[in-house]
Formats: sequence, structure tokens, C-alpha cells
Amino acid sequence: MIDLYFAPTPNGHKITLFLEETQLDYRIIKVDISKGDQFRADFLAISPNNKIPAIVDTSPVDGGRPLSLFESGEILLYLAEKTGKLLSGELRERHHTLQWLFWQASGLGPSLGQNHHFNHFAPQPIPYAIERYQVETQRLYGVLNKRLEKSPWLGGDHYSIADIACWPWINAHLRQRIDLATYPAVNNWFERIRTRPATERAMQKAQQI
Repeated sequence: MIDLYFAPTPNGHKITLFLEETQLDYRIIKVDISKGDQFRADFLAISPNNKIPAIVDTSPVDGGRPLSLFESGEILLYLAEKTGKLLSGELRERHHTLQWLFWQASGLGPSLGQNHHFNHFAPQPIPYAIERYQVETQRLYGVLNKRLEKSPWLGGDHYSIADIACWPWINAHLRQRIDLATYPAVNNWFERIRTRPATERAMQKAQQI
């Protein structure tokens, strides 16, 4: 059983997408970040960076005590290795997948997160910051589009944790003032993931929360 500490954010959605895709048993534990639940001592014991998502695997494969993990990229990698799913064992596809997973964690997520902040949450408009992160968002969409013009999935021939990591951020494209028609390969990839039954189930659960 996986206990998932969750809020309906792009990083949170990554883990429900994986869990629904693999049908791994899990339980959602809501973390209300608007009320400061992420700063509670019991949550910080699991996620010392006070961010969601985090998990506790009550049945790790080594048979030992429950294992807690934070950071969405690491959680995806751990769950892929635990289940043997959504991460190829073939050398090249595996490492192509991992490089796009790390690209999301180091570039796509942080930059699009700043785009969200300065466009929607900053207490006053800061034109320089809005423009800076809009330009970077467009650049990153261009990088993604070029990859998906050459490959059906980010890692290669198979849907993987790299696609799962990126999709929730692209799902927020309207908030980023991005028209997906400008990036046709991204749009095609986005729709193929959006209509997967596991994606639909994961997003329905998020709406309930």
C-alpha cells in the first residue's frame, strides 16, 4: 500500500497518474496547503522540504519498515523500479527517459511554476518577471515540441515516467498563456495522454479532493 500525501497541483498529479496507470494500491491523504498543513510536524517528518507530494510505502520490496520519500521525480523513479513499469530496462530508452524526467524537474516545472506565480499570485504585477518567465515558458515548449516531432514519447517508443512528469504542467497551458496549436507535436502528445483512462481517473480523483 502506498500512502500518498497529496494536493491537486501539477507535482501532485504526477503521482496519481502513475498510480492509476499501474493500478498500484494507494490511499490519498489530503494536505491542505492553503491552510498550512505542509508545515505540520507529522508531515515534515515525511517531507522535510514542506512540499507535496510525499509517499510512505508500507510494503517496500526489501521487506523492511515503511519507507517515506519526498520529491516527485524521485517518487516516480522509485515507483517505476518497484513495479517494473513505465521505465524501460533497455539502456538507451531508459536513460533518454531519465534525462527528460530530470529536465522536467530542473527546468520545465520551476520555470512554469514561476510563470504561474507572476501571472496569477504576485501581489502586484512585475512586468520584467512576467516577460522573463513567459519567454522561458515558450522556449521550453519549443524544446518539448522538437523532441515530440522526432519521438512518440519523451523517452522513445513507450509511454513513461518522463511523460507523466511533464503532462500535468502542460495541462495548465492556459494559465501560462500558451496556445497549444502553436506547438502541434506537443498538442498531439497532450491529447493522447489526456484521453488515457488512467489520466481521466486520476484527474477525477483530484476534482473530488
